[in-house]
Amino acid sequence: MTGTAREVLDIKPEDTYWCGADIGWITGHSYIVYGPLALGTTSVMREGAPDAPHRGVTWELAERYDIDIFHTSPTAVRTFMKWGEQIPAKYDFDFRLLTTVGEPIQPEAWEWYREHVGGGDAVVVDTWWQTETGGHLITNLPALAEMKPGSAGRPVPGIAAAVYGENGEPVAETDEAAGRLVIERPWPGMLQTIYGDPERFVDTYWASGTFGPSR
Repeated sequence: MTGTAREVLDIKPEDTYWCGADIGWITGHSYIVYGPLALGTTSVMREGAPDAPHRGVTWELAERYDIDIFHTSPTAVRTFMKWGEQIPAKYDFDFRLLTTVGEPIQPEAWEWYREHVGGGDAVVVDTWWQTETGGHLITNLPALAEMKPGSAGRPVPGIAAAVYGENGEPVAETDEAAGRLVIERPWPGMLQTIYGDPERFVDTYWASGTFGPSR
């Protein structure tokens, strides 16, 4: 968590950072608690719905605490978008970096997020990972490649990812055919067992054929 919070979310000790996820979700305790606090960063936490006591409460807090980095889900972005650009426009905040996590974000929501929440100049970092991966595996790192609305980008350094077809062979990058995302090599943060039940881990992730080592 410390490494991805630093390298992907660009969190610095002098920042004020807010991950608006449910703290019980893997993103919540990973990027509300572990990552930012390991970096000595001020981390904002709030209990309550995004429209209580009013629909502008997110931006009110962003202004009050001068938040630098805002981490949320595409679902939240689409909700803010539905409520209208006039709500964030009422508040004076300035995010350096915006991130999304969870389900994919469509280009329209990405563009709205950058324009009306990021002021048109904030970096937008989309991330792909799962509870089992222990951290971000695929993300657009603006320092390494251009941001592409709606795309999570390429594997982070050290992660070997590929798309495999139904025949079990890698699909060429120039091929537009759909396939399965495969992580081809182990990585430090990957899930290695289930506490107290290693056999269940093997049966669930390796023996069933749903997951397994690449050739």
